[in-house]
Amino acid sequence: MSEESMRVAVLGGGSFGTALASIAADNGADVRQWLRDPELVAQINREHVNGRYLPDYSINPAVKASSEMGEVIEGAELVLVAIPSQAFREVVRQARPYLNPEQILVSTTKGIQEEGFKLMSRILEEETGFTHIGVISGPNLATEIAQKQLTATVVASDDALTRTRVQQALGCDYFRVYASNDRYGVELGGALKNIYAIAAGMAAALGMGENTRSMLMTRALAEMGRFAVDQGANPMTFLGLAGVGDLIVTCSSSLSRNYRVGYALGQGKTLDEAVAALGQVAEGVNTVRLVREKAREDDVYMPLAEGLYQVLFQGVPAREMARMLMRGEQSSDVEFLLSREDVQQAHRRVEAHDEREAGHE
Repeated sequence: MSEESMRVAVLGGGSFGTALASIAADNGADVRQWLRDPELVAQINREHVNGRYLPDYSINPAVKASSEMGEVIEGAELVLVAIPSQAFREVVRQARPYLNPEQILVSTTKGIQEEGFKLMSRILEEETGFTHIGVISGPNLATEIAQKQLTATVVASDDALTRTRVQQALGCDYFRVYASNDRYGVELGGALKNIYAIAAGMAAALGMGENTRSMLMTRALAEMGRFAVDQGANPMTFLGLAGVGDLIVTCSSSLSRNYRVGYALGQGKTLDEAVAALGQVAEGVNTVRLVREKAREDDVYMPLAEGLYQVLFQGVPAREMARMLMRGEQSSDVEFLLSREDVQQAHRRVEAHDEREAGHE
């Protein structure tokens, strides 16, 4: 970081936004954080704790919280937008009068807008027209970051300045920031992995073992890559931190919000009960529905997403979904080693077999 401190604005008072705000302050940045709740603002400024989302961890005292958007954004070189996807556009519109084209806007949100199937960086582009836009994604459980455990993430942008400034603001001895120019692939990986974390949580609650977890994550990665190719992303991006790295941690840890929702579903709770018990947004719930609809629209084979949709929104028991997946998955392993025609033929053989099996039941 330069001798003159970088000013960083963080929009959002959740766990990840708060952890990033503290990292930037640790690095010497002048950090201001916007939150809606004036009581939480007062607590952060007074006690240097976010009692709602990171109650057990201290925030760098240099982080200044405020519910005044203009006060937070004014003079900031880097603006991190850490807002749940369903409120993302609304908050960006609220911030727009205070933003200027020289500022760097970076989304940290792993979600998809329903209308138009748009990722968050696309919303930043549409609402601002700015050129310095990027995303942060990776295996980043906020509580472990708050504990200053060794963690790595990816900043992705077509803009070299954006990548450099994020690395300067957030890179430190416990938080490594890698760079990528595949913004769409990195952002898509962060959104898609939430689906499979729900499935992993369900499998754990049902008592399934390590073999099952390994199979689930591997087939999830194949499904993510298949969808990414259809959407125009680079499937190789999914072999990095924002793909397989994020998938591993979110499918393996009870700290993952989406994993915890899946675990509650596997215990027999309803979706409403699972979400209410969590007390935070689990982006994967909405993503399941959006990706399932997009996959059907584009004719992309995604049995895991389809099965999860049936459990979440059509009342199919979790154990029944697991049985259907074992019957209905495709026969090829690493399908990008096969031609598209070979893959399509394999899918047709599986579907024909399933139809025959269903006729015998």
